[in-house]
Amino acid sequence: MTLARSDYGAVIVGAGIVGLFTAYHLARAGAGPILVVDRGFLSSGGSGRNGGGVRQQWATRSTIRLARESVSAFRRFSSEFGYNIWFRQGGYVFLAEGPGELERLRSIHDVVRSEGLPSRMLSAEEVGRYVDGIAPGAVVGGSYLASDGTVYPFPAVWGLFEAARALGVEVALGTEALGLIVRDARVAGIATSEGNAATPVVVNAAGGWSAEFSQRAGLAVPNVPSRHEILATEPTKPFLDPMVVRASDGLYFSQTMRGELVGGLSVPHVPGTARGVPSSPRFLTAMARALVDLLPRLAGLGVLRAWTGYYDDTPDGLPVLGEDPRLPGFVHANGFGGHGFMLAPASSRRVAAVVLGEPIEPAVREFSIDRFLSPARTAHTETLQLG
Repeated sequence: MTLARSDYGAVIVGAGIVGLFTAYHLARAGAGPILVVDRGFLSSGGSGRNGGGVRQQWATRSTIRLARESVSAFRRFSSEFGYNIWFRQGGYVFLAEGPGELERLRSIHDVVRSEGLPSRMLSAEEVGRYVDGIAPGAVVGGSYLASDGTVYPFPAVWGLFEAARALGVEVALGTEALGLIVRDARVAGIATSEGNAATPVVVNAAGGWSAEFSQRAGLAVPNVPSRHEILATEPTKPFLDPMVVRASDGLYFSQTMRGELVGGLSVPHVPGTARGVPSSPRFLTAMARALVDLLPRLAGLGVLRAWTGYYDDTPDGLPVLGEDPRLPGFVHANGFGGHGFMLAPASSRRVAAVVLGEPIEPAVREFSIDRFLSPARTAHTETLQLG
C-alpha cells in the first residue's frame, strides 16, 4: 500500500501490541500524524504468537511496577476499546522441583510482597489444590499470585488497531522499514518499501526483528532474537484455573475456557530469524513428555496445532526503552524477551511520553540503552524470564 503522506510527526516500526499501544497513546495526546509500518499482517509477529500470560511476579521492582500497571490496563481494556479480550485472573503458579528452586521463588516472592502484591508461597500439597492431578513427588512447592492471569491476544491487537485508526493513525501493513534518513546526526525520515517519509522520530517496536532494524539504522544493540515454540491441545474437561510455570526449564501452560491446554517449553534453536518460524518434532516430543510427566492425566491428549514465535532477548532480561543517545529521534521500545504483550500497556505509555518530550520517568532511565553503552552499567538483572 502507498503511504498516505510524505511527512509524519512520528513513525512506529512494528504493528504489534507495543507499537499499536504507543500509537494509540500518541494519538490520544494529539501528536501530529502518526504512521505505523509492519512488513507482515496484523498479529503476524509475537503479539499473535504468545500464550497470553499476564503476570506480576518478577525478580526486579521496576518490572513488577510495569506489570502491575499493565494488569490494571488489561482489566479496563474491554470497556475502553469495546473488544472482549477474555481477561481471566486465575492466577499464576510457579513450580519448584527442588529446595534450590523453592528458595529462588521465595526470594522473588519477598520482592513481590514488598511491592504490595499478596504473593503466597505454597507447599507441595497446596500446589496440588491449584494444579489438580500433579504427579506425586513432582514438586516440593511453589509460589502463587491470584491477580495474575491470561488474555486472548487477538482481540487485544484488533481492538488497538481499530482504536488507533479511529484516532487518525495510519497503519501500513505489508510495508517494510528499510532504514533511516539521517541529517545533522539525527533522525530526519524513514525509508520503506512503499516510499520515503520525513519524520523527526522513529520508534523501534519491531519485536524479534528490532535488532535487525537498529542495525539498519547503524546502531549496535545487544538484543538477540530467539525462536520459541508453543502448542494447543484438543479440548478437555476444565480442571485448571491458573497459568502454571516450572522454574527449572520454563515449561508453561494454561487452560482456555474452551478446555484447550496452551503452552510451551524452550528447546535449543540457533539464534536469529533467518530460519523462519517452523515447528519442530523435537519440541512436540519434549513438550509432550514434560506435560505427561507432570500431569499423567494428559496422556493420550491430542495436539491440535503448534506454532513458533520470536523472543527479543537482552543480556539482563530487561526491556530497552527510550531515545538512543547515539541517534536523537531514534526511540527504543523493544527487548522484552517473551513478555512484550504482558508489559505493553505500561511500557508503551512511557515510550509515548518520551516521544512527546515529557519528563523522563525513573523506569525509562533504568531501561535505557545507556546501560549497555557505559562500562558502569547497572547490576539489575531480571531472573524470572519464564512463562
